[in-house]
Amino acid sequence: MKPVPVPQPESQFYWDKLLQGELWLRRCDACAKVYFYPRDLCPGCFSRETSWMRSSGRGTLHSFAIVHRPPNPDWRDAVPYVVALVELEGSARLPTNLVGVEASPDKIHIGMAVEIVFRKLNEQVALPLFKPATE
Repeated sequence: MKPVPVPQPESQFYWDKLLQGELWLRRCDACAKVYFYPRDLCPGCFSRETSWMRSSGRGTLHSFAIVHRPPNPDWRDAVPYVVALVELEGSARLPTNLVGVEASPDKIHIGMAVEIVFRKLNEQVALPLFKPATE
């Protein structure tokens, strides 16, 4: 079995919104930094004055790697897959997977426009994945 994230009290809002097909991020009200992963303390200035903001779910591919060796023998059917770092429009970078495109360096490039898709794993967790933008 593949590991499934376990929502924690301070990130429950984030997980609830993913299940509704929305991506929400934390924003520091003191320094205006938008950040991921969701937590009550700003990683920039350490303020606890934070709020939630909705993301458009659009961004650019900042970095990626194509995985050919499964991290676990039970995952043989999952390779190759693309791990990615997406820079969201005007905000944070989000570690994720790139889907909807062949796992080939000929098809994927840094700076490509991407958009969010949601994969529901169970009744408590959906994951934010990204695919090449259709626009």
